[in-house]
Amino acid sequence: MRRILVIDGGGIKGVVPASLLAHVEESLPHKISDYFDLIAGTSTGGIIALGLGLGLSARETLAFYEAHGPAIFHGNAKFRAFRAWFRAKYDPRPLRLALQTVFGERSLGESTKRLVIPSFNVDTGEVHVWKTAHDPKLERDYRSLVVDVAMSTAAAPTYFPTHQLDCGTPLIDGGMWANNPIAVAVVEAIGILKWAAADLRVLSLGCTTKALNIDWGRRHSLGKFGWAEKVAEVFLAGQSSGATGMAQHLVPDRGNVVRISPLVGDRYELDSCTDIPSLKGLGASEARKALPQLKPMFFTEPVSEIFKPFHT
Repeated sequence: MRRILVIDGGGIKGVVPASLLAHVEESLPHKISDYFDLIAGTSTGGIIALGLGLGLSARETLAFYEAHGPAIFHGNAKFRAFRAWFRAKYDPRPLRLALQTVFGERSLGESTKRLVIPSFNVDTGEVHVWKTAHDPKLERDYRSLVVDVAMSTAAAPTYFPTHQLDCGTPLIDGGMWANNPIAVAVVEAIGILKWAAADLRVLSLGCTTKALNIDWGRRHSLGKFGWAEKVAEVFLAGQSSGATGMAQHLVPDRGNVVRISPLVGDRYELDSCTDIPSLKGLGASEARKALPQLKPMFFTEPVSEIFKPFHT
């Protein structure tokens, strides 16, 4: 059996999966990462995945949001909304400082877990997927700083500026194509790692799901202004639904793919740090409900194989 953990993007709403994992971890004798063979995450989910791969407990990843979230998403909301029309809403320096505080100068090659972290190259229009050296062909990424990997996958358009690597490559948020990276993770497992599809158990965690709330009967002919405030939500919902469906088709038993992303209203925003306590509670509530199902599927014992990268 091979177990995969997948975590969506969602800004400060990453508190939800971080809290869920932290509360599940409290009932286990080992850190949450010890129970997974592969971890994939996009944007805020990528930061959590990197933390778990570098040895942080789930509780420590949750503490990252509580300690650094207010500094990362700082400032007057109205001013930030106005600024976003002309430049990135937030200065990336507080995010970089927070990441450096946690990860320092550590490299992706120091991860004790196989990692897959989506990003996007705005120069070439091609996907850029950061990976640990879990295949002989993966000869470069392991040398990269974890801070650079995190900054690139989290560089959400309008929120943060494009992250340019030292080599000149401009990267933005992997959520542009894989905000829910479940299909990316399953394809990696089957296509690259050559794991049998029937052996896979996949736990996919979202950062809340928002109802679209569009009156299609009355507003079916929405133009640019009508679509402006909804198109991103529709895009993210469609991408997540499609990715989950592809993963379920690839894994013979759909019951082996578990998706948890609580349905909420319009209350939570990607950058509202005043919501951290409520988001933390939401994650705890989801853990309480899901643990009876998750424990026999994912948490009976740690993974049997220790990850040994091909390049160090």
